[in-house]
Amino acid sequence: MTGQNLENFLEMMAAEKGAAQNTLEAYRRDILQFFEFFGTDATRAEERDISAFAQYLAQRGFTPRTQARKLSALREFYKFLYSEKEIDENPTAGILSPRREKTLPKFLTAAEIKRLLETAEKGEDFARQRLTAMFALMYACGLRVSELVVLPENCINFEKKQILIIGKGSKERLIPVADAALGIILRYVRQRQQYVGKSGSPWLFPSRRSASGHITRDNFFKNLKNLAVEAGIPPAQISPHVLRHSFATHLLNRRVDLRSVQKLLGHEDISTTEIYTHIVSQQLIDTVLQKHPLGKISE
Repeated sequence: MTGQNLENFLEMMAAEKGAAQNTLEAYRRDILQFFEFFGTDATRAEERDISAFAQYLAQRGFTPRTQARKLSALREFYKFLYSEKEIDENPTAGILSPRREKTLPKFLTAAEIKRLLETAEKGEDFARQRLTAMFALMYACGLRVSELVVLPENCINFEKKQILIIGKGSKERLIPVADAALGIILRYVRQRQQYVGKSGSPWLFPSRRSASGHITRDNFFKNLKNLAVEAGIPPAQISPHVLRHSFATHLLNRRVDLRSVQKLLGHEDISTTEIYTHIVSQQLIDTVLQKHPLGKISE
């Protein structure tokens, strides 16, 4: 009956949960792998059998992410069998997934940021000035790309040196804008006025080619990659997310407190911001090696 149970499970996932074909195929592969491991009617599996399978996956060198996915497929399968009264107990109920290692955010050095900005400022046409302003504003304020591209023309208070951001859940936050970024944006705004003409545009970063009327995320992403190539930086190292990560990392490395960075980034949960604390600057490493009492002990 195991084979028929699997087909019934996949039909349920498609009909009731709207699972995509790729998802269904992944479920099938993962569950069949357990069938092959277990060797008999999988409805007879116990918790120790699921644990043994988890150990088998680890020994075979599967990553924690892949192990977690396969165990998740088994949980869904056995939850279905239990709901259909095909089994009396769910053998996956007490099984924990392996802890996934958090991937540290990529970020650029201050020198790389400077090189990219200097390269961007070499262009004088409107598209290049717009890219320069977007780059400077994103790095200066740690904006999400989804926030950046839809900024209204009146979002910046140049007198108070602040920008008003409407973030996730329509929540507002005020972010200070550094003088250097304000100068770049002021120069851009003059060119922008000529670009939009008398008809105007409600967007700070307008685009005539976009149906939305403002530059798109994809366009900005491609422009960043081209800028990296021009600056002699591998394009794989840069993205809108990397600029945001660089903003947070550089502030924390300069002793800005975590709560302040959380507010600037618009994170709901402090744990989302805490991952940046794992990125230690070389300057801090050198300071510890030089200042720690044990650092002076010779061999």
